[in-house]
Amino acid sequence: MLEGKIALVTGAAKGIGRAIALALAADGATVVVNYNGSKERAEQVVEEIKALGADGVAYQCNVADTAATADMVKEVIKTYGKLDILVNNAGITRDNLIMKMSEEDFDAVIDANLKGCFNTIKAVSRQMLKQRAGRIINITSVSGILGNAGQANYAASKAGIIGLTKTMARELASRGITVNAVAPGFVDTDMTQVLPENVKEAATAQIPLGRFGKPEDIANMVAYLASEKASYITGQIISVDGGMAI
Repeated sequence: MLEGKIALVTGAAKGIGRAIALALAADGATVVVNYNGSKERAEQVVEEIKALGADGVAYQCNVADTAATADMVKEVIKTYGKLDILVNNAGITRDNLIMKMSEEDFDAVIDANLKGCFNTIKAVSRQMLKQRAGRIINITSVSGILGNAGQANYAASKAGIIGLTKTMARELASRGITVNAVAPGFVDTDMTQVLPENVKEAATAQIPLGRFGKPEDIANMVAYLASEKASYITGQIISVDGGMAI
């Protein structure tokens, strides 16, 4: 389904990003596994991609760094001659109530989550416009739709991604480029496994389907949006959250 396509997935060393990289590879794409600090885990994902019969490579880059992100995209295009799919998954949390939240923690989350998304889209847009084709899929969050106490920085960054997604969809549509976002709810990853049991129970109580999602639930939607089957879908925010945002 994605044979011959080149995909770049940011924050792909673990969790949702890893599942997305593997889902795209399973459909035949060559996947660039971007990571910031988790080199060994990124290289492990590449091995898993190769075990699926696809091709992959790990690439270290902090997407909050504009120049480094531009260099990464240039390198990918130089190596493969094109870039068909961009998945913006890289993200961090620095949770706290706003009275206790430091300026540094606010800025760090906005830079990694929202500015990182801006940096990659800016860097790939020229190539995709030249190709007159491309798929951009941004990972936002149910927190960006509903808000979440203790996550002013994270919710703001994810709400920003929603606005960015819709705007980019309008800017790039005339050249055959689609831009969509997937909004996960609570997903069973390293980020949620550290939550106290009482917090997990309270979260589960808010989910109509009564359970946390799996990384593969998000990855399956991303793989669909990256495919030709989704060629008439753009500017959409698709919740994969067990019904939380109903």
